[in-house]
Amino acid sequence: MFIGHFAPAFVAAAVSPSGPKLGGYFIAAQLVDWGFFTFAIMGIERMRIDPGATVMVPFDLYHMPFTHSLLGTGIWALGLALIVLIWHRNALAGLLAGLVVLSHWALDWLTHRPDLTLAGGPERYGLGLWNLPYIAMPLELGITLGAFVFYMRRTRGPIGPPLILIGVLLAFQAINWFGPAPAQAGLAIYIQALLAFAMATGFAVWVGENRYFVQRGGLASSTV
Repeated sequence: MFIGHFAPAFVAAAVSPSGPKLGGYFIAAQLVDWGFFTFAIMGIERMRIDPGATVMVPFDLYHMPFTHSLLGTGIWALGLALIVLIWHRNALAGLLAGLVVLSHWALDWLTHRPDLTLAGGPERYGLGLWNLPYIAMPLELGITLGAFVFYMRRTRGPIGPPLILIGVLLAFQAINWFGPAPAQAGLAIYIQALLAFAMATGFAVWVGENRYFVQRGGLASSTV
């Protein structure tokens, strides 16, 4: 799962008029991946390239207890929820931010082979849809585009920025699916991943600054 992680971010931004804007929820959506690749650079968490790992993704994510265990994800979610709650003085925004972070583990459980843990222990979990491209690919595109349409229907603003954002996300996904597989894990791939997250978030910030929440009465508010 790559751009599918941003689906909960679109939904949260569409229903939260006084919390973080879209860029903030994009950070929440990939927060544990930000953590993982940063930890990988530091040697705290580890991965390797294994062409036989799954049909779609050659990553053997064999050691990531601090970011991709359910407990670890929950701690990251709680931390961000508290930051958002304090910063925005809005309990709903804090709850949504935490749920977006937690959604990462659930979506990874759908696609990963069993490499996720509950608390870093030996038991591994993952439904393994990366071995079933005819299910995984429509699922990822479907939830992302559906959430994007929901966000667009709930907000108003220039059409150009969000179209560019969704185009960038689809381009990243195409590279992820059809680009050449890396020969080995290392600093280059970790930095590339972080740069991709930063670019996606940057475009989301741009979109969020130009979209306005549509209230039930049909009026637009710039308080998003």
